[in-house]
Formats: sequence, structure tokens, C-alpha cells
Amino acid sequence: MHKLMILIYPSAAWEAQEQHWPEFLRLAESMPNLRREAISRVEQHLFGDQAIVQVHELFFDTLVDAQQAMSSPQGRQAGQLLQQMTGGRMALFFAEHKEDEIANILKYRQQDEAAN
Repeated sequence: MHKLMILIYPSAAWEAQEQHWPEFLRLAESMPNLRREAISRVEQHLFGDQAIVQVHELFFDTLVDAQQAMSSPQGRQAGQLLQQMTGGRMALFFAEHKEDEIANILKYRQQDEAAN
């Protein structure tokens, strides 16, 4: 699985334009091949050079699917609106996404503990 990650940095433009978030979501959620999404509002910045106010993740089966979604009419419109909303204070990137269930994690932890 691959995802398009959007990191939104704090700015006066974001605070003023956040009212357009539902319109952005409508466009982003209509991109072809979208499998799911996750939105996280950052509550506390712990470490790093630049604070982030929001993380938006759009999940696709493949990197090609994600690239095609971004180049679709809906993806281009969403990107233009996001640029306007953030005043360019954002980062976008593709990432390969893997996750594990806690049951599997615990199974390996128990094996490690038994070996010691």
C-alpha cells in the first residue's frame, strides 16, 4: 500500500482558509483509486525544526494509483485549493505504507522473552 502524505505547517493563511477544508475533502475524496484516508490534528509539538498543525494521509494500493490520483482533475483541483489554503506552508510526499496488528507484535515479543 502507498499513501500521499500532506503535512500542514502553521500559518496565518491556514487559520484564515481552514473554512475551505470541507471543499478540499470533497475533492480529495473523489480522487480515483482512493482506498481510505486519515486526518490527524496535531495537539502537541514535541521535537523537530518545524511544527505541524495537521497530517492528512490518502491511501492507495500502489504508487502508480497515487500518482494517477494526484494528476486527475480532482487531484489537481484539490492541490490548487490546498496551496491556496496553506499559502504554500505544507509538504507533500509519497510513502510506502506497512502496518502490523498488535496480536502479531505481541507474538514476536513473547518469543523474544521466551528466548531470554
